[in-house]
Amino acid sequence: MTRIVLPLMLLAVVGFSGLRDLAADVLLIEEVRQAGQMPVPTNGNRKEQVKARYGEPVRIHAPVGDPPITRWDYDRWSVYFEYDRVLSTVLHRGAVLDRREG
Repeated sequence: MTRIVLPLMLLAVVGFSGLRDLAADVLLIEEVRQAGQMPVPTNGNRKEQVKARYGEPVRIHAPVGDPPITRWDYDRWSVYFEYDRVLSTVLHRGAVLDRREG
């Protein structure tokens, strides 16, 4: 009897963990899809355009390096500037999930 039960239990555990991974993959894909729809600063925008549309950042970091790279932190993302232009916008971890809940 244990020869049959033990392999069935192992198969069930492995099967359920595979389902959990599949659910995590689906959640990640949905998060990436929603992230693409979030209104965030786009590359090439100027600092004054970002401030006019999104308001004052929560924190402004001092420029670093040459060319100078500046980071502005907002609640759900950070904006990186090279001189006066948006270089990249990076979502904070969980920003999309928080958006969905709120």
